[in-house]
Amino acid sequence: MTNELDTAATTFTTHADPMDKRVGSPSGLGPVGWLRWLWARLTSMRTALLLLLLLGLAAIPGSLVPQRTSDASAVAQFIAANPERAAWYERLGLFDVYGSAWFSAIYLLLFLSLVGCLLPRARQHWRQWRASPTPPPRNLTDLPAVATVSAGAKALDVAEARLREDRWRVRRGATWVAGEKGFVRETGNQIFHFALLGVLVAVGWGALTGWRGTVLVREGTGFADTITQYDTFTAGRFAGGDSLPPFAVRLESFDVAFERGDAQRGAPRDFVTEAVVTDGSGVTSPATFGVNDPLTVDGAKVYLIGHGYAPRLRIRDGAGTVVFDDSVVFLPHDGNFTSEGVIKVPDAQPEQLGFRGIFLPTAAIDPHLGPISTFPAPDDPAVFLSAFAGNLGLDAGTPQNVYELDDSRMTQLGRRALRLGETWRLPGDAGTVEFTGIDRYVSLKVGNDPGGKWALGFVGLAIIGVSMSLFIRRRRVWVALGEQPDTVVVAGVARGEGSDLQSDVTRLADTLAPGDRAPTGEGEETR
Repeated sequence: MTNELDTAATTFTTHADPMDKRVGSPSGLGPVGWLRWLWARLTSMRTALLLLLLLGLAAIPGSLVPQRTSDASAVAQFIAANPERAAWYERLGLFDVYGSAWFSAIYLLLFLSLVGCLLPRARQHWRQWRASPTPPPRNLTDLPAVATVSAGAKALDVAEARLREDRWRVRRGATWVAGEKGFVRETGNQIFHFALLGVLVAVGWGALTGWRGTVLVREGTGFADTITQYDTFTAGRFAGGDSLPPFAVRLESFDVAFERGDAQRGAPRDFVTEAVVTDGSGVTSPATFGVNDPLTVDGAKVYLIGHGYAPRLRIRDGAGTVVFDDSVVFLPHDGNFTSEGVIKVPDAQPEQLGFRGIFLPTAAIDPHLGPISTFPAPDDPAVFLSAFAGNLGLDAGTPQNVYELDDSRMTQLGRRALRLGETWRLPGDAGTVEFTGIDRYVSLKVGNDPGGKWALGFVGLAIIGVSMSLFIRRRRVWVALGEQPDTVVVAGVARGEGSDLQSDVTRLADTLAPGDRAPTGEGEETR
């Protein structure tokens, strides 16, 4: 029993560490035995660390594969370019990794594992916090820092007063005084782990009660915060259409400054988005936002996540009637914004018209690649069109992708490149196409995450906790009457390195018996 007390006094054991938990096999094959065994396995720290690593690995596809919640247009491009691979990605949920069943399962298991790990440790830590410092071990002279001084029994009163003055936790015995400092180091460890648990709770709560949608908005147009206005919309289990605040945003202009020097030529340097916002109370006000400066309206945040060009075309049918006069979103597929798009004109007479197009902000012809853009800014814009006449297939009521043209029931009329202001008269008197201008569009992510601020707060708390655990020095000292008459032994032990324990022992010994000292052995001083 004495050896156990000595070990507890000098090893700073404050609680049973689940990392060292020995989990045996179930005693029987009954359901209770198996459940206990599974719970013990799940709530071991080893399992928690394994699940944390697995969660990190599971998040990797979310960075490598385009996600519908952040860039729906990129997902559409990926599906069009890789239909077979995209089918497997759909089955595995890789286009919405963080909302998939397998990612949620790992997340919930990690949450349960942490709860099972931390609650027993917290109870044990609380009991140790309320307990006084431990009595001294039997052989104080074997500790790393020891000093023996000539003093009487009144030295214990002096030592107790000095330790309390220096804000040590103190316990007094008949022949000894114990002091402990730095116990909050263990508290910091607890704070860190519970803050990690808090992050998981905040993220989960945000996923259940939050919502987010993506929308493409051209200059001169806008959107209202309703589900029908979004290209994609995702809401948590406890959120829906009623959770959306009633506001509207109109895009007035969007400007991008690109790098024109040789170093990183074409890289975007600045984004300026000018908009007009109407909040839920009907108040209209101008607003400016950018990539790292989201717009906040009625609790929702509007993020700029992408941009591109929308060439403006005026199309007349064979009778000379203007059947289309608008800008069309073209999706970029390289860093110089070589963009592709589709125009459908179902009202044209005598036959419906359809166009596939390539928009080039700075047009050039490559001998091997064909039409390309050499710079992302609209320095020399051009649009290359392939015209079709026939049946677009829209009258059947079957939904179609706005970025794809079904030409199976159409006849190709020809191809033509148009510079800004040029007009193409279609063969067979099918009509004309005029390239009248260029609008920009932005891809916006709109959403509300009630758990975001809480998650940020818990991250800050975790940093505080881990800092306490790393930088606070934990140590214990004892002052006890020696075996020889009128001698007092001062000894101490510390957890970790760099605690400067010897100076603590020396200062306390100086308080009890100031004067000259002479070393009597390794780690020991006498007075």
